[in-house]
Amino acid sequence: MKVVVQRVLQSRVEVDGSTVGEIDKGLLLYVCFESHDQLATIDRCVDKISKLRIFEDEDKKMNLNIHQYSKRILSISQFTLSWDGKKGHRPSFDKSMAPNEAKLFYRKFNDRLEEIGLEVQKGLFGEEMKVISENDGPVTFFLDY
Repeated sequence: MKVVVQRVLQSRVEVDGSTVGEIDKGLLLYVCFESHDQLATIDRCVDKISKLRIFEDEDKKMNLNIHQYSKRILSISQFTLSWDGKKGHRPSFDKSMAPNEAKLFYRKFNDRLEEIGLEVQKGLFGEEMKVISENDGPVTFFLDY
């Protein structure tokens, strides 16, 4: 499982010209499931994301987590993260989880975020999406499980 975590001032995702998910201050997540991933990985990843202290406190120090900041997440499925870029110039997605299984994992991932009290907006799995965001900082992290 791989997740790109971006702190954003605003972000939205469009499918066929219509907005399907939108947040203001919060986290934009690009989420990829790989063939070796287990359901237990979701819990570890959700726990990490929810506790990342990447938002500034009154002293301008990264000290606050998403629960203390805005509770808003925009979650986007992003299978292309499975390519590691080490060989060749044409990306291969052989490490990606099969679409039907990945769709189930993606739903469970988002459900888990909601279960711990976060407000989750989502893209549409398997659809061509346009993601528009204003990165805050910029602050971006890459989680790899």
